[in-house]
Amino acid sequence: MIMATSVLVTGGTGFLGSAIVDAVQEQHPEWVVTVLDLNPPNVPKKSITYKCGNITDAVLVNTIVDGIKPDVIIHSAGLVPELAFRYGREQRDHVFNVNVNGTRNMLTAAKSSGVKAFVWTGSCTAITDDMRHQYRNIDERWPTSSRSLIYGESKTAAEALVLAACDEKLATCALRPSVLFGPGDYQLIPSVHACIAKGETPFVVGDGENLWDVTYVGNVADAHVLAVENLLSTRTAAGEAIFISNEEPIPFRDFCLEVWKNFGHYPSYEVHIPVSLASLVGYIAELVTCVTGTPTTLSRGSVLDACGTRYCSGGMARKLLGYKPRVGIEEGIRISCVDYAQRLKSSGAVGKLAHC
Repeated sequence: MIMATSVLVTGGTGFLGSAIVDAVQEQHPEWVVTVLDLNPPNVPKKSITYKCGNITDAVLVNTIVDGIKPDVIIHSAGLVPELAFRYGREQRDHVFNVNVNGTRNMLTAAKSSGVKAFVWTGSCTAITDDMRHQYRNIDERWPTSSRSLIYGESKTAAEALVLAACDEKLATCALRPSVLFGPGDYQLIPSVHACIAKGETPFVVGDGENLWDVTYVGNVADAHVLAVENLLSTRTAAGEAIFISNEEPIPFRDFCLEVWKNFGHYPSYEVHIPVSLASLVGYIAELVTCVTGTPTTLSRGSVLDACGTRYCSGGMARKLLGYKPRVGIEEGIRISCVDYAQRLKSSGAVGKLAHC
């Protein structure tokens, strides 16, 4: 039996972080939860203590962690570049400062304050952001890459810090979720939905059959709780990096069609665009960006992303954590689209919901 525990969740007001807080409270209401984030939540929970601060400020982090003295840190705070900057190098220093230096600060504070367990939100991009390869049912034996997109590079570097910090006193592990979606999603579902208004839904780059992993945010939150339980008990996950997915690889095109269907949109025809032609158009878009200074979402990188095969095995998550996704892809998409429709309505963007 796991005793009542004090848990600090970084990034706990964000998309994934807030889902982790909900999962902790649902599954362990006896645990005392503190959230560290840049900003307070729009609707604070009475049962949660909130601390505002930047994880890149080492002095502040040490002060907060030492004052709380949590038994567990779930470090989910991080910076994901906006899609327009995902494939460039412009934000590298900023991304590394948050994702790598911020993680280093949290680990240092954890060691000095006697934290027992440290669960870090990594990413499958520690592997899959190296766009030179295809990734079919890969497992944790696949090597990380230091040569990739800036986000993947930052996650690779931070993961190494987390796993190296594992010792007899501090048990650490890294979770590698695939692309997230769910209520509060600000990138994936909005980007796919935006294709309706742009008239882009008929266009298929490549054959549209490439499989990739997406994971419902609540399932990833469950995995974090399972990891904490493991590190506080058997510690069989200590020092491990573990893929987390919905274990339902889906063609990228099918995922998009399912999202559009939930908004009442069905492409009336399809135009298949060869990858070589799409890459050429992406290259031209990159040149336009260089001249105008205005980033675009289209690039050679975005073409490779849309056509790439990227899915992993869930064997280690099942074996070590007892992880099993509670929400399937289809139901997760439905919940996500209902949430996004409500957000659009609340923001006054009624026109964006029009069926095209």
